[in-house]
Amino acid sequence: MYNYRPFYSFLIFFFLCLGIQLTGHSQAGFKLPLGKIKDRITFNLVNNLVIIPVEVNGKELSFLLDTGVNYTLLFSLYDNDSLEIKNVTPVKIRGLGEGGDIDALKSINNQFIVGKAIDKNHTVYVIYDRNINFSPRMGVNIHGVIGYEFFRDFVVKTDYDSEILTIYDPKFYKPKRCRSCETFNILFSNHKPFIRNKITSFNKEYEVTLLIDSGASDALWLFKEDYGIRNDPKNYFNDFLGLGLSGGVHGKRSKIDVVSIGSFSFTNVNVAYPDSLALRNLRLNDIRSGTLGGDILKRFTVIMDYGSKKMTLRKNSYFNRPFHYNMAGIVVEHDGIIPIKDVTDRSDHSFRIGQNNRSSTVVSIYVNPLFTFFLAPRFVVAEVRDGSPAHLAGVLKGDELLSINGKPFYEYKLQEIYELFSSKSGRKIVLRINRNGVKFKKRFVLKEVL
Repeated sequence: MYNYRPFYSFLIFFFLCLGIQLTGHSQAGFKLPLGKIKDRITFNLVNNLVIIPVEVNGKELSFLLDTGVNYTLLFSLYDNDSLEIKNVTPVKIRGLGEGGDIDALKSINNQFIVGKAIDKNHTVYVIYDRNINFSPRMGVNIHGVIGYEFFRDFVVKTDYDSEILTIYDPKFYKPKRCRSCETFNILFSNHKPFIRNKITSFNKEYEVTLLIDSGASDALWLFKEDYGIRNDPKNYFNDFLGLGLSGGVHGKRSKIDVVSIGSFSFTNVNVAYPDSLALRNLRLNDIRSGTLGGDILKRFTVIMDYGSKKMTLRKNSYFNRPFHYNMAGIVVEHDGIIPIKDVTDRSDHSFRIGQNNRSSTVVSIYVNPLFTFFLAPRFVVAEVRDGSPAHLAGVLKGDELLSINGKPFYEYKLQEIYELFSSKSGRKIVLRINRNGVKFKKRFVLKEVL
């Protein structure tokens, strides 16, 4: 038994791109209690990603539900957290990014509980590198990633509208008739699901095979720039695409004319092309053309049936929303906790008469102003895109955000900041920032990138 106490806390991007290769095969499995054939689990939808509660050896944690990984990963615990993991063996793993192999611990015979589903012999790979931590850029704690071994044992319905996950015992699952649904055959390679679909660029149609990756928040990744990149006129911009297990991922961002999945079609879709340096750690199979990510998947209710090798889609309220890039050009992340003194003006003096726990009369007198003290996450600028509105306005990496459009930073969730920066071309943004103790404002206007 190993007492795991990592030394880091927060960190992640608006999307994850893990693509992990590991060896070995777990014989464990999730099961529902006897007599129960389905269960419903509430999840949080953050940056197009599904975050579910998972209990690991009695410890309540938060995991990303990811069809793009074939083994369970654990990371990003707080300094004061302690989690017992069992029967550990040192291993090395690799993932998407510009770095190399990563040291990890393979642990077997762990108890995982998701909703009412229990696996008493779950294998998990523990990543103890303090630099690998996917929480700050998500704005919520992410302690791990769970994928294939969960989807393998159930039929899983993800309702992105209601943020409800429904799991069914495959032995008793019967698909309901649905006129607005469409069911697709899916392929498997290394325990990962793939789908064949079509994309159209510059009036030319291509058939592609894409990894179905609910752990990637972008809409689409393609590995060949022939699918849509042009230099005359230039239809892309270079960008930091995100953070993978093996380091940062850089590449190009562009738009693709049409993405078709059966009878469903999307136009003017965001697409990213990771550079070859980021892909070198992946053993890409011959069939894979890229990734179908969360910004498309969230536009459906998705039913994954690994046993039958089927995926069923039904449009939801997100379906017709346009695809926008971050029009500010900055990425914001949590960076620790800071004390806040909030001042509330009262229109007049007042008092209240009550009793304390000793039944003595207490008079509370409220005066103007009223001060409230609390702790709040600190927001800092983590990335600035060259040539973006924020860059041209003079915003720098490391700047601390104090307010956005007059609203104190602590009244925002990180997700709300991303939504604001991707909301509407022409919207005015005023940032009040702190740079090395000097406070000032930066103004810019959101602008479509492409």
